[in-house]
Amino acid sequence: MMYSIAIDLGGTVVKVGLIRDGKIAGFTLLEAFSERGVRPNLPLIKSAINDLLFKENVAQNELSGVGLAFPGLVNPINNTIISTNKKYDDARDLDFNEWVENNWRVPFFMDNDARLAVVGEWKYGAACGHKNVVMVTIGTGIGTGVIMDDSLLYGEHFQAGSLGGHFVVDYKARRCSCGNIGCVEALASSSFLPQIISENDALSPEFRERAVQYDFKKIFSLASEGETDAITVRNNCMDIWAAAIVTYIHAYDPNIIVLGGGIMKSKDLIIPYIKDRVDRLAWCPSGKVDIVASRLEDSAALLGIQYSLLKRLKMGEIN
Repeated sequence: MMYSIAIDLGGTVVKVGLIRDGKIAGFTLLEAFSERGVRPNLPLIKSAINDLLFKENVAQNELSGVGLAFPGLVNPINNTIISTNKKYDDARDLDFNEWVENNWRVPFFMDNDARLAVVGEWKYGAACGHKNVVMVTIGTGIGTGVIMDDSLLYGEHFQAGSLGGHFVVDYKARRCSCGNIGCVEALASSSFLPQIISENDALSPEFRERAVQYDFKKIFSLASEGETDAITVRNNCMDIWAAAIVTYIHAYDPNIIVLGGGIMKSKDLIIPYIKDRVDRLAWCPSGKVDIVASRLEDSAALLGIQYSLLKRLKMGEIN
């Protein structure tokens, strides 16, 4: 089997993987600095790729291609960025095809990050064997990807299934970075956590004053120790995630929901809580929808990249 290079541009970290036969042969993490754009990261990513190829002794003729998972709207036909949202905002002006060709002279493919993550879980992970899947990644933002009737969902403008973080769950609530009001992402993502805490009058003044010091890891840790303000924040966010999942179920009719992101280190609490709420609130006369944690975790999009890249090569869609 040939090797593939997979790049997952996250909001916090960049993951670079060397993939072979659905398994990770080498892996590197880089700090993202997504607010600075993609351009400053490209030399670092290039070095990481070349180091992986050298360490694993991969020759040029053993490399099938390079794939990129991007946190925004992507046109995967011509490998361009359609739209960004406060992450890597310079990406629309970059020619990724040229960058890959100049450095490695192999085929290139790119797509939305959550869409590629659902492919990874569908083919190799928690959703393997299922025909209708929704993947939700919870982190800096909220991402979604959808498999419907064994096909990856794209829509007319390549945005179907990818904007679950911008479904409205409270139209009178906080304005989101996308410009809409009351999005899932604005109410329950880590990028908005300082505002979520500082603007909540139900929390103590002392807790609200320390809003910038908290991330979800700290909130869940404090909640587990019985800190009442942290419990309030944690449960409010889980209620928002559950409300979003009910909407995804109504919209896409999956038989399994896969939850991913670093927050799933607390899956033993999150999964039962959300499942109980969704089971009570979702209109599912044919039966309850299974809700599970990602099996591949940080590797989901990387493995989804290789599957998608090899499939497109086989079909002659890229060369």
